[in-house]
Amino acid sequence: MHLQESGEMYLETILILTERRGNVRSIDVVEYMGFSKPSVSRAIGLLKSGGYVIVDSDGYLYLTEAGAEVAHKMYDRHKLLTEFLTSLGVSEDTASADACKIEHHISDESFEAIKKNMEMKK
Repeated sequence: MHLQESGEMYLETILILTERRGNVRSIDVVEYMGFSKPSVSRAIGLLKSGGYVIVDSDGYLYLTEAGAEVAHKMYDRHKLLTEFLTSLGVSEDTASADACKIEHHISDESFEAIKKNMEMKK
C-alpha cells in the first residue's frame, strides 16, 4: 500500500503523541490534528489494513515496524527542515508549517544534501 501525504501525517502524529503521552487513542489524534472523529476513524482503518498501525482491544494505537519507519522518516525530516529554514532567518512557526509541507514531497537526494549541509555547519 502506497501512503498518501495524509497517511504519513497520521503516522507522524501517532509517533509524536506516543513520545509525549505513552498511550495514544484515536481521540488523541482527533484533538491533536483538529480533524473530525469520522475522518480519523477512516484514516486509522486504512492504516490498520495497510499494516502500518495496530489497534488493541482497549483502542490504543501502536505503530507497526513499517508504520514506525515512515513516521520516524517524516518526523526526522520535519525537525531538520524546520532547523534549516530557521537558520535562513524564517520564523519558527513559519519554518515548522513549511517543513510540514516540504517533508512529504522532497526527494531523498535533496533531503540528504540539506542534511549534509546542516551537519557541516555544526
